[in-house]
Amino acid sequence: KILVLLRDGRKLLGLLRSFDQFANVVLEGACERIIVGDLYCDIPLGLYVIRGENVVLIGELDLEKEELPAHMTCVSTAEIKRAQKAEKDATVLKGSMRKRMEFLDFD
Repeated sequence: KILVLLRDGRKLLGLLRSFDQFANVVLEGACERIIVGDLYCDIPLGLYVIRGENVVLIGELDLEKEELPAHMTCVSTAEIKRAQKAEKDATVLKGSMRKRMEFLDFD
């Protein structure tokens, strides 16, 4: 079982079935893991082919260890999408507030 981190920030988990010299990867039983704060959701994808140019990192997962800390809560796809949107909106708001306050020069 492996974890693949993609260039766009997505995290995919699945069984490694094949790879080549260009880091193209085939995952069986793949799922996308979305983590927002203490919430997470695994979205099933099935058989998944990943182009090597999108791969940032590939790591083997230990099947005998617990994958996530105990404080993490599994939620539905709809809930994680809402949490993702709220997190993105907060980041945009923080950036716009920082831009408006640049004239104060806190340094």
